[in-house]
Amino acid sequence: MEMGNQHPSISRLQEIQKEVKSIEQQVLGFSGLSDDKNYKKLERILTKQLFEIDSPGRGRHKTERLLKELEQNANHPHRLEIQNIFQEAQALVKEKVVPFYSGGNCVTDEFEEGIQDVILRLTHVKTGGKVSLRKARYHTLTKICAVQEIIENCMKKQPSLPLSEDAHPSVAKINSVMCEVNKTRGTLIALLMGMNSKETCRHLSCVLSGLMADLDALDVCGHTEIRNYRKEVVEDINQLLRYLDLEEEADTTYAFDLGQNHSILKIEKVLKRMREIKTELLQAQNPSELYLSAKTELQGLIGQLDEVSLEKNPCIREARRRAVIEVQTLITYIDLKEALEKRKLLACEEHPSHRAVWDVLGNLSEIQGEVLSFDGNRTDKNYIRLEELLTKQLLALDAVDPQGEEKCKAARKQAVKLAQNILSYLDLKSDEWEY
Repeated sequence: MEMGNQHPSISRLQEIQKEVKSIEQQVLGFSGLSDDKNYKKLERILTKQLFEIDSPGRGRHKTERLLKELEQNANHPHRLEIQNIFQEAQALVKEKVVPFYSGGNCVTDEFEEGIQDVILRLTHVKTGGKVSLRKARYHTLTKICAVQEIIENCMKKQPSLPLSEDAHPSVAKINSVMCEVNKTRGTLIALLMGMNSKETCRHLSCVLSGLMADLDALDVCGHTEIRNYRKEVVEDINQLLRYLDLEEEADTTYAFDLGQNHSILKIEKVLKRMREIKTELLQAQNPSELYLSAKTELQGLIGQLDEVSLEKNPCIREARRRAVIEVQTLITYIDLKEALEKRKLLACEEHPSHRAVWDVLGNLSEIQGEVLSFDGNRTDKNYIRLEELLTKQLLALDAVDPQGEEKCKAARKQAVKLAQNILSYLDLKSDEWEY
């Protein structure tokens, strides 16, 4: 059939297919909840298109699939987990921070500990590589970290001013702007935490830009102290304006997809080399010949991790922390192997309790080698077996009676710490964490 003679219904079907394709990426990347405006908008568009497609076929099937995807994104268990954690953060801010900006006492250590706990739990929410969950986690983390940073900066930076208004006519205006900036800081926190439905990022940006214009209009030539005062307030405004860009930044691929992040790539490079060293050690016929060179290189890898930029991102911070533990655990494994081999060369009398501790350390060394090779989750039989073996070693150490020997007490304490560290490392390897 000629294109110009197409039946109107076929033309309309093709238009609908184009419309569906145009919003497909929005649906797949939707990171909000079912009560969000954007959710209702996408649902309305897809439902309308579904009604227009009378007969079953590829067009109807794709529209139904996108509707289902949209609903699953908004109601995914891990998306709801993110929202529940965010609501805890909201309650914390409402209780501890809002009174502070209303003239109350300073923010307490309890708030700082609470917000750190919230951030840590958010970094451990599993996304399974799903774009919508990655965006939701990143967006939530970014807002909470911004609030944390705003408060920390406010607490640390005690302005040396305001100056006396008698110093210069412009001082009164700068003082006034500074008071408005402090109020806006509280408003921004409420906005970021979803606690102020009347305010918008755009309006707040206009308010701050207006305050900036007021400061720019002041003539403070020849007054260094007053110029520095104005500069300080301008810097505060610029910082608040940067926080207002978070909404847009959260939608950019590079921001939430940490697989493309420069810092994460550096961490992955270190981990790759660490795994190569580990494989060489565990498979070598004479591993003792590799101990010195391996430890030297592993120490260098720790140094490389120290240089990784965290970019104020808690997920990168957690990735680096875990990488450091991975490398440090391998160094500890080599240290224990060296100590056990050195002990074999020393044939001397020792206290029975001290010998019992060394026997346990020998067992821990063998178990640690298995833990280093373990690659599974907590439902694996091997995980359960290793956990039981480590628990038995802790019980064996608990049964050792030092009989007042200080050397034996110290050795047992170190052995207990080592067993607990191996157990923690086993948990870390099996918790399926991802950035």
